[in-house]
Amino acid sequence: MLAILALVLLVVGPGATYSTIDQALAEARPGDTIEVRGGEYRAAAYLIDRPLTLIGRMKPVLIGPGDRSILHVTADDVTIAGFVLRHVESSGTEDRAPIFLDGVRGCRIADNEIRDSFFGIRAAKVADCAVVGNRIVGSRLSDQRSGNAIHLWSSDRLLIEGNDVTGHRDGLYLEFVHSSRLVDNDSHENLRYGMHFMFSDSCLYQRNRFRRNGVGVAVMYTNHVTMVDNRFEDNQGPAAYGLLLKDINDSRLRGNLFVRNTVGLYLEGSNRQRVTGNRFAGNGTAVRVLANAADNVFADNVFVGNAFDVTTNSRSATSRFEGNYWDHYRGFDLDHDGWGDVPYRPVRLFALVVEQNEPALILLRSVFVELLDQAERVLPVLTPELLVDARPRMEPPR
Repeated sequence: MLAILALVLLVVGPGATYSTIDQALAEARPGDTIEVRGGEYRAAAYLIDRPLTLIGRMKPVLIGPGDRSILHVTADDVTIAGFVLRHVESSGTEDRAPIFLDGVRGCRIADNEIRDSFFGIRAAKVADCAVVGNRIVGSRLSDQRSGNAIHLWSSDRLLIEGNDVTGHRDGLYLEFVHSSRLVDNDSHENLRYGMHFMFSDSCLYQRNRFRRNGVGVAVMYTNHVTMVDNRFEDNQGPAAYGLLLKDINDSRLRGNLFVRNTVGLYLEGSNRQRVTGNRFAGNGTAVRVLANAADNVFADNVFVGNAFDVTTNSRSATSRFEGNYWDHYRGFDLDHDGWGDVPYRPVRLFALVVEQNEPALILLRSVFVELLDQAERVLPVLTPELLVDARPRMEPPR
């Protein structure tokens, strides 16, 4: 006769079978569901070492012990959903977080709210897990006293979707994370980066919004990244940018919006990127591409309302621009085919002056600077020879 495993619902709350989560965890078997009803629970450091579902009804509040994580998951196939978790104190030696996934597979963290905590959700050496629909609000302390809202390390095939993260050091942090997807997240008003990832190859970032963060988004030492339909907004400051690409290769940026950033897109030591169909609007500098960023292609993008469309640090830059729309273009289209008949040089001579002498920026709107740029357009001798759009669009692409 086959033994049939009966899965059990264990209920925690006032008047329920169990008055504490500890009691329910002690009796739960693999596959059981623990339902925690609304109210406040002074939480110990709970170890979840068997597959189960821990679900909150009416948003129960778990108040942490302060000096430790609240939920430490070491079992595969665990679901945690529907809780408010708060009070995990900062530490100089431990990366404490209300939820810590530790070397597991197939776990799901969904629809929780985390406040007043050092880190938010941490995952280390995990695979095939999902972090979906959580709201994580930090205390906006200093960089040293704040952790990251969602911190992922040495993991594979993750789904990070629909989370709202704010007030932490970095909103989203990935290191040695591969073949993962970050979709529809909103990372805003974090102290340092809206997203920061390193050594994280073959990941997809789609429809995320990064706004009003201290610096912006930084991508470092990574290959084969795809960034589609994201928004980089209002990341402003002396060293701020919407998106920094440093030492990355063979990646794709398509359909993104860069608006009102100090620098929209910054490339350093990054090669063979395809930047297509993006919109750069109202930035201080739309694109800054250094000479050590080689063989990048910018095509079918829209540049409107930027103080500088493109800047660089050398005349030897080798990236290519083709078929973009530039609102500063003053060429003509005699054959009415929709393409400009004369090339457009997006690097202004005055941008090179500012490169050597930054205080000269105060002259940006002066008649002298306009005359300087016009002279360079007529007889270009100082701006980069290769940073030229030979076939600019007369109208923005649809």
